[in-house]
Amino acid sequence: MIYCVEDDEGIRELVVYTLQNSGLPARGFADGDALSSALREGKPDLILLDIMLPGEDGVSILRALRRRPDTEKLPVILLTAKGSEYDKVIGLDSGADDYIAKPFGMMELLARVRAVLRRIQPEGEAVADALRAGPVSVDPRAHETFVNGQKVRLTLKEYELLCLLMRSRGAVLTRDVLLETIWGYCTESETRTVDVHIRTLRQKLGDAGEMIETVRGVGYRLRGEA
Repeated sequence: MIYCVEDDEGIRELVVYTLQNSGLPARGFADGDALSSALREGKPDLILLDIMLPGEDGVSILRALRRRPDTEKLPVILLTAKGSEYDKVIGLDSGADDYIAKPFGMMELLARVRAVLRRIQPEGEAVADALRAGPVSVDPRAHETFVNGQKVRLTLKEYELLCLLMRSRGAVLTRDVLLETIWGYCTESETRTVDVHIRTLRQKLGDAGEMIETVRGVGYRLRGEA
């Protein structure tokens, strides 16, 4: 089940219709209060959350979700008319797993939704080996990240980026490869998506974020020390 929180009735109905006709059950809500009532009844697999909402805005709702133990890991994709890098960083820092700037096409929406849903696979992670690089360690079984033994909260995409970089330690991964592997699509116009997520990941890792090196004009790599 996917919840779409969007105050524009036309957009909300179109998104819900598109998802349902693509085999993805969906429900629409006009504001945060309606979402809160629905969450008391049950949790969805993913939330599409507009930033500009009447009453409580989408970023505030997202931050509240991340503070609750029962929704802290619930995947959230922000829908926003704001397209600046600053707004994207604010959304990612608040815990968004991805963002889509309006106006967006329904095919792009479906691609991003499916990319997130494909990666919600706790069964596969339960048998994965622990990862370590310098002061950074990841426990895939618990889906937790630590720097010098201190837990760090990452969004789903930040976590997947870190795991991919750690598993490919020392190798340069292009932006196109990162987009295709983590987001499930690859378009030249969206390579900044990778840069924004890398930036927020570095910030959350603190001094350890310097281990993620930029290879100018190519992509990123994690320094090779174990």
